[in-house]
Amino acid sequence: MALNSKIPTGPLDAKWTTYKSTCKLVNPANKRHLEIIVVGTGLAGASAAASLGEMGYKVKAFCFQDSPRRAHSIAAQGGINAAKNYQNDGDSTYRLFYDTVKGGDYRSREGNVYRLAEVSANIIDQCVAQGVPFAREYGGLLSNRSFGGVQVQRTFYAAGQTGQQLLIGAYQALERQVALGNVTMYSRHEMLEVVKIDGKARGIIARDLVSGELERHFGHAVLLCTGGYGNVFYLSTNAMGSNVTAAWKAHKAGANFGNPCFTQIHPTCIPVSGDHQSKLTLMSESLRNDGRIWVPKKQGDTRKAIDIPEEERDYYLERRYPAFGNLVPRDVASRAAKERCDAGYGVGSSKMAVFLDFASAIERYGKVEANKQGTPDLDKASIIALGKEVVKAKYGNLFDMYAKITGENPYEVPMRIYPAVHYTMGGLWVDYELMTTVPNLYALGEANFSDHGANRLGASALMQGLADGYFVIPYTLGNNLADDIRTKSIPTDHPEFVAAEKAVRDRIERMMNIKGKESVESFHKRLGKIMWEKCGMARNEKGLKEAITEIQALRKEFWANVRIPGEINEYNPELDKAGRVADFLELGELMCMDALNRNESCGGHFREESQTEEGEAKRNDDEFMYVAAWEYKGDSNFELHKEPLEYEVVHPTQRSYK
Repeated sequence: MALNSKIPTGPLDAKWTTYKSTCKLVNPANKRHLEIIVVGTGLAGASAAASLGEMGYKVKAFCFQDSPRRAHSIAAQGGINAAKNYQNDGDSTYRLFYDTVKGGDYRSREGNVYRLAEVSANIIDQCVAQGVPFAREYGGLLSNRSFGGVQVQRTFYAAGQTGQQLLIGAYQALERQVALGNVTMYSRHEMLEVVKIDGKARGIIARDLVSGELERHFGHAVLLCTGGYGNVFYLSTNAMGSNVTAAWKAHKAGANFGNPCFTQIHPTCIPVSGDHQSKLTLMSESLRNDGRIWVPKKQGDTRKAIDIPEEERDYYLERRYPAFGNLVPRDVASRAAKERCDAGYGVGSSKMAVFLDFASAIERYGKVEANKQGTPDLDKASIIALGKEVVKAKYGNLFDMYAKITGENPYEVPMRIYPAVHYTMGGLWVDYELMTTVPNLYALGEANFSDHGANRLGASALMQGLADGYFVIPYTLGNNLADDIRTKSIPTDHPEFVAAEKAVRDRIERMMNIKGKESVESFHKRLGKIMWEKCGMARNEKGLKEAITEIQALRKEFWANVRIPGEINEYNPELDKAGRVADFLELGELMCMDALNRNESCGGHFREESQTEEGEAKRNDDEFMYVAAWEYKGDSNFELHKEPLEYEVVHPTQRSYK
C-alpha cells in the first residue's frame, strides 16, 4: 500500500492558502442531503460538528458521556499556543512552526505543522468571539505565558482551566446547532464498529450504553474525534473512560495506525502514592514558567525541602540546559527527572519525585507589587504575602488542587512532581486532508498522528483539536464529498450493516460467556505495568521482546478468565470497560512492536541502545526518518508501511536546549 500524504505542491507558506482556494466545494442545497457522523465531542469533535452543522450538513454527533462537557479536553490546564506576537518578543508563524517541528524531534510533516501554526491565530479570535475568558493584562490585551521548548511567550490561558473554558465555547457552538436541528446528539452511545460499503466508510454500529441496544447509523463520511490511548498504561493523566476503541475498530477495518509507540510523558504530575491509585493528576506545565525544579545535591537526603540550604540544591535543568533552563521541552524535562531519581537523588517517601519550588517566584512577584504600590522598602514577610497573591491569581486553582490531593501547602513548601503518561502523538495515519487509509473515514485531534512528531510541545493539544475541527475539516471534507453528492442515503438494512452489527453482537456475547474469575480492572492494571516498565520512558530490545510475549499471554488469559457481571441489554459499565481493555490488549502489542522496530531514541522515546556520551537521546535519521504506518493483517500480525519525511525548510539537527 503506497501512502499518499496529499501535501499540496508549492512554497510551504502558500500550501494551505492554495489548497483552500482550489479545493472542490459543495453548494448549500447539496450539503443538506449529505449526512456526517462525528464520533466524540471533545474539542475536535464539538468544533467539527458545530462547524459542519453551521455549514448546512446533516450531522450526527456521538458522545459516550452523558454530556459533551465531560470530554477529557476539559482537563487541559495550561493554555493554547498561537503566534500572535502580542509580547513583541520575536514570535511569528514560522517560529511556532519551527519550535513544533524541533520539539517533535523532526518526526512530523512540515506541511501539516505549518498549517497548524498558520491557523493558530484564527483560533484565538474565534474563541474570544465565543466569550472564552482568556486572562488579560492590566490594559485589556490578552495575556501570554511561557511553555516548555520555547523562548517566546505565546501561550494564551484562562487561569489553570483553559481546556474547560475552550470546551464550553465549542459546546455552546455545538448546542446552538443542536437547537437549530442541524446536529442530532447521541449521548451515552459508544461506537463499536465502522461500516464499510464498496470500500468506503458509510456508517457505524453504536451501542446505547444505557439500554445495551446496538444501533446502525449511516453517514456519507465518518469523523473520529475520540482522543488518545494513554490509558493503555493504566496509570496516566487521562480520564478513566478515555480509550482506543473507536480508533482500534477503524484500524481493524483497514485504517493504518501511525507511530503507535509515540506517547507523551509529562514532567509535572503528582507522583504515584500507592497501589490503590487508578489515575494520576497533572500539575500544569505552566508552573515551570515560574517554578524552579531541583533535587538535593546529596544522595538519599531525607531532610525537608525548607531545611536544605540553597548551596546544597541541584537545579539540574538550569545546570544542564542553561539556554532554556526549566523551560526545556517535556521529553527532556521528564528524562532528566527520571535520571536524577534513578541515580538516588529523588525526594519524598517513594524517592521517585523531584521538587518544583515557587519560593523565588513568590519573592520576585512580591517585590514588583511592592514597587507598584510605592512601598519598595517593605519587610520580607510583607513582600512574600504580596507575592503569594500574584501567584494565586495566576495559578490558584492548581495550587488548591495540589493541596487537596497531597495535604501540603505549595505556597509554603515545594511541590513534589514526577513524569507520567499524558498524551499520545501516535494515532490513526491521516493525509493532509485528515483522511485515514479508509476513504471517507477521517481522524481529528489526538485521534490522529499528524502534527507533533515524537514529542508534543505544551499547549499544542488544544491548538490541534480546534484547528482540525474549526478550520481544516470544513475545507477538506467538502473537497472529498463534492464527488459524493449523487450518493443517496444508504438504508441500514444493507448487508454490510447487518454483518457489522452481527460481528459486534458476537464479540459481546463471547465476552459475557467467559464467566471467569478475574476482574477487568486487574487485567488492565497488569497490562499497564508491562507497558510502563518495558515500553515507557526508557526501553530496550530485550524488554520489548519480553513485553510482546507477556501481552500475548495476558490477552489469552483475558479471553479465558475475565469476569463480567450483569447482563448485555442493560446499563453495564463493566461490560463497556471489558471491551475497551480487550482493545488495549491488542494495541499494547502493536506499540511494543513499533518501539522494537524504531531502533533510535527520539522525543520521549529513549532506546537505551541509542544515546550520546552525555546520556541524551540519539536519533538515527538515516534509517528512521519516516512515519511508521501499520496495517492490520490479523491477530498479532501487522504490516509496516513507511511514509518518508522530507524536510525542505527546516534542516534536522541534533536537538539542543543548552
